[in-house]
Amino acid sequence: MKKKTVALMLAAAMAASLTACAGSGSSAESKTTTAADSSAKEESTKADDAEKTTDAAEKKDNSDLKIGLVTDVGGVNDGSFNQSSWEGLQKAAEDFGVEVNYLESSTDADYVPNIETFIDEDYDLIISVGYMLADATRQAAEANPDCNFAIIDDATIDLPNVTCLMFRQEQAAYLVGYVAGLMTKTNNIGFVIGMTNETMNLFGYGYCAGAIDANPDITIQQFNANSFADPATGKTNASTAITNGADIIFHAAGATGLGVIEACQEAGVYAIGVDRDQYNDAPGTVVTSAMKRVDNAVYDSVESLINGTLKGGVHTYDLAAGGVDIAPSQDLLPEDVKKAVEDVKKKIVAGEVTVPSSKEEFEAAYGDVYQLD
Repeated sequence: MKKKTVALMLAAAMAASLTACAGSGSSAESKTTTAADSSAKEESTKADDAEKTTDAAEKKDNSDLKIGLVTDVGGVNDGSFNQSSWEGLQKAAEDFGVEVNYLESSTDADYVPNIETFIDEDYDLIISVGYMLADATRQAAEANPDCNFAIIDDATIDLPNVTCLMFRQEQAAYLVGYVAGLMTKTNNIGFVIGMTNETMNLFGYGYCAGAIDANPDITIQQFNANSFADPATGKTNASTAITNGADIIFHAAGATGLGVIEACQEAGVYAIGVDRDQYNDAPGTVVTSAMKRVDNAVYDSVESLINGTLKGGVHTYDLAAGGVDIAPSQDLLPEDVKKAVEDVKKKIVAGEVTVPSSKEEFEAAYGDVYQLD
């Protein structure tokens, strides 16, 4: 188990800001001022004051606030949702001056002691990464009602001190499936999932739906690695798909997906990443990624804690709100594919295209195509 601390103090920045404000607005030059000039100046002053108030709120000393992140297996460098969560927390530390830590979970036996460590150290907010931590988070939240908790990808905890951060990942998966359907040259693509359950299957529903809508003749090979921390199995699954004709493979498998990307890179076929923009993990191989902005959700939770507006309940991030999307790295996408994706994004937001969010919805529209239950 690794532990890392980042503590950023912004007192110096506050002092510099106040000094700059105090030194502005003086001039030895005189000029004639019209009524319009005076009005414009007044409005400008109001805008400046509002901006200074916002800056002051962001730069106040929050160093006494401590936020802890408990990862799922796969660790903070999984290249996926654990890493994205930590990146969001690091940005919050930089912007707000809070103290942040992470504790890595090597196995599910680490969930409870990792959470308890942060509780014992009087952390103000504890963020659990992934639905696998739901039982441990619920237990801790019930026993510590004065402590704030947030959990990613789980909506089963109905407690006033637990914020559930959910995502319409099926929408992002639909977009990358659409890309795969348009770009495959063999009409044969692959999908590797870390584990099958109600939450993870949303990736599969979206990916298969998007691929079929873009290319009705497509074949989709599907694999369950049954782990988020097994790159070797991910590589084996991807290699099998490639041997059977797949030329684009999407993974929704955390660190297991690193093996998928490696297999694709070695075989010279395209991979599709997940959760964060994974283009730089294998330039020339990762054609796009289904982004789930857990970094934004983590950042928002910290900001809400500071503002005193953090509430329990379910908070859902979708395509319209920028909570999910296709990756911004698009060097490998042809212009016609980019345009097609932008068009279908608009249709999803407008409600003209409905992405299935359950097995029943998927089968009603596409039949018994999705094989991972």
